[in-house]
Amino acid sequence: MSDKNLRNTSRTNWTALESMNDEEIDYSDIPPLTEDFFQKATLRVPAPQAQQLVQIEPDILEWFQAQSGEYKTLINSVLRRYIKNCDEHRAV
Repeated sequence: MSDKNLRNTSRTNWTALESMNDEEIDYSDIPPLTEDFFQKATLRVPAPQAQQLVQIEPDILEWFQAQSGEYKTLINSVLRRYIKNCDEHRAV
């Protein structure tokens, strides 16, 4: 797929499609996904999201989620405190 194809606007009638159930949707023009497809596939993350992509180990994420519904804010707060602490120790 070229970059040109990625910029095209979809002509899909999403309202009509969303009103259909699975049995009403015609999938006949979609080829099956083979193992070869997945071996060649590339994950594309939009640039703003890619800049904020951080891999957090499952147990750490579970702990933060258990602390607060605002776990992302809590993670940022902990990281900010860590940075401030590191900066203060460097200044001494």
